[in-house]
Amino acid sequence: MGALSEWIQQGWYKGSPWLVPLRPLSALVSFEARRRLQQFRKQRPSPPVPVLVVGNITVGGTGKTPLVIALVEAARSRGLKVAVVSRGFGGKTEQYPQHVSASSDALEVGDEPVLIARRTGAPVVLDPDRRNALDVAIREYAPDLVISDDGLQHYALPRSAEVVVVDGQRGLGNGRCLPEGPLREPATRLKEVDFVISTGGGWTGAYPMIMRPSGMTCLADDRTLSPDDFLRQHPQVHAVAGIGNPKRFFNLLSILGLSTTPHVFPDHHAYQPADLAFADGLPVLMTEKDAVKCAPFAEPHWWFLPVTASLPDGLLDQMIDRALGVNGQES
Repeated sequence: MGALSEWIQQGWYKGSPWLVPLRPLSALVSFEARRRLQQFRKQRPSPPVPVLVVGNITVGGTGKTPLVIALVEAARSRGLKVAVVSRGFGGKTEQYPQHVSASSDALEVGDEPVLIARRTGAPVVLDPDRRNALDVAIREYAPDLVISDDGLQHYALPRSAEVVVVDGQRGLGNGRCLPEGPLREPATRLKEVDFVISTGGGWTGAYPMIMRPSGMTCLADDRTLSPDDFLRQHPQVHAVAGIGNPKRFFNLLSILGLSTTPHVFPDHHAYQPADLAFADGLPVLMTEKDAVKCAPFAEPHWWFLPVTASLPDGLLDQMIDRALGVNGQES
């Protein structure tokens, strides 16, 4: 499945003539996306509490989760009670709604919700019906602000503001909707959202977001090493990434000076111990999103690298203010 996904994405982002016959289907997807958006804009339902949606218009990861974490932390630093709602993609559970905590099983509820809960301590509610997740979050936690991890195209979910995260390195590929291209909606959707954020590269009209690494952490015992200390002790590693754009992680490790043997897994991959059983005994270094799934069977030489989203000064507060309906004033 991973090889097939990689082959399709190669076509979307590097061009391939075999995609052209899919254009009529893409045109239908584009038409339906516009129709649904127009219907949503006409109704303009008001959420019962401020709701900030963080999503994307492409298939695959773009860096939404670090931004959600940064927004939760910024809002809570202002004294706001925050809850997060999510689909929990990649989890196996069929029972909803689910309340996610730091101790939840990432294989059951999904890696990103568990990561958000662990990093922020905020309540996270999962439900494919995000309106129901919103109602549950309000009833159970009485938040001042709800942040939706993904859900941009889930128009049953009312929202106060929208943020779209774009992968600045890969962009929008061939600019076409599924299945000919990677877009869930036409690119014109970017003109209608409140903020566009670009990770890993410049994007015209977007605010930059840089992923700042912190210390490497051992999965088995939570030991931490600074990037410099880790490099001195472990200059060569197996680098593991099951995220939307693995190259972004591998490039970061290269910038830190590490020599890596990269191993790419599908986004939200359900790891098994055999996946990481490399015979040479070198350390294994993975993303934090992968680590939440590998922690239950971690080996002493497995490490992960947490990253923190860094944005222009004041931008997180601007997003929160937009959702709260205030103009630069603390709530």
